[in-house]
Amino acid sequence: MSDSRPVTAGEPRLGIGRRPRRRFPRRVLLALPLALAGPFSLLLPVDAPRPYRQVVTIEAKMASKSDFFKDAEVRRLLLRHGIRVDIHRLGSRGIATQSLKGMDVVFPSGQPAAKMILDRQHGMSAKSARPFVTPLVLATFRDYAETLVRAGVARPQPGSDPAHTLYYDLDMRRFMGLLDGRDDRKNPGDGTGRTADTWNGIGFGEISGRSNSGRVLVRTSSVCESNSAGTYLGILAFVANGNTTPGTEDSNDPRQASDAVRRLAEKIKPLIDLQGMWADEQADSYFSDLGESIAPVSVIYEHQYLAHQIEYHDKHHRQDTGRVLLYPTPYALTEPQLISLSPQGDKLIDLMQNDPELRDRAVELGFRVRFSGEDGTSERLNAYLRDHGIQVPRQNTDETKVYEPALDVLEDLITYVGDCPPPVTQDDR
Repeated sequence: MSDSRPVTAGEPRLGIGRRPRRRFPRRVLLALPLALAGPFSLLLPVDAPRPYRQVVTIEAKMASKSDFFKDAEVRRLLLRHGIRVDIHRLGSRGIATQSLKGMDVVFPSGQPAAKMILDRQHGMSAKSARPFVTPLVLATFRDYAETLVRAGVARPQPGSDPAHTLYYDLDMRRFMGLLDGRDDRKNPGDGTGRTADTWNGIGFGEISGRSNSGRVLVRTSSVCESNSAGTYLGILAFVANGNTTPGTEDSNDPRQASDAVRRLAEKIKPLIDLQGMWADEQADSYFSDLGESIAPVSVIYEHQYLAHQIEYHDKHHRQDTGRVLLYPTPYALTEPQLISLSPQGDKLIDLMQNDPELRDRAVELGFRVRFSGEDGTSERLNAYLRDHGIQVPRQNTDETKVYEPALDVLEDLITYVGDCPPPVTQDDR
């Protein structure tokens, strides 16, 4: 007998199908880190090394020309080449006499210290470069410069507006007559009695409406350490020696020659006001808000002044006409020399010689840069100053140049005038 009950159909099951996973192509996965590296690199500071770029740190002892390597743009340009410079600040003479162990390069500000360093290489050839030159100048303020004009020892550079000029030519022979603190009866402009060779005695009050009873002196760094002070000392010695380099007199008697150098040192020692600081610190004092009260006249380098004027004009859209330069006649041109002591240092030398962006930046920092192996040239600097609204200094018609004395003569002068201990060169080992 058949079952007549209806058959109940089961409810249909709802199945959820699984979609197959999508896989990124392998080539996409491999390219992903590189794709992310680009945007990430844009977040880095402009002077940061790019990813995967090995950066080599170069250890360097430098004097005032460390200004160049401290510049943010110079640091950025060097990092593009994988180089970072770690600066150990020291005066040029200190660099020449202290240990150079562990250093890759040294950068004294002038030739005397460079010669001492190269002599220490004991016959080993050292790669070096003199990338730029800069004159030694006396930095002052307009009222003091105009006082020196009134005294007959300075004059505004020709072709400039005397009321607004930034540059004056200074007759060093006449100027030295104001530095000795003595009453010169032949020159009433010196002042008389207790006012002899004081700023009030030579007319500062009449020019400025202010008073300064202090002596006319030039503030320098310590000659025991600083190239700028040693170079200024060389100018004084050259002029006091009748515009003749000391030690070059025809004498067959070494003792007589040594006595002549000592007499010359005694003559110029009262003319220099020595301070225990390096050259760049001297410039910092001059450019500070209290610069005029710190020292009426200071020894600095031309590039420091021009860099200040360029920066000042960029900020204020005008020149700093309160601060002016005195260009001494005769003049001294300093030639800082970058000296390599290691293969890493050689790389920096090559860059300084061959990288056009580094040379262009040196011009922007006020240096007279050597191009294509030429001697110091001013054309690029002058063009840059004109383009940035800065008065261009003019070459003095008196082209008498101070030539440095032999190292032993210069050391005798420095040691006596600065009461310095004799240099003792340390062993680099």
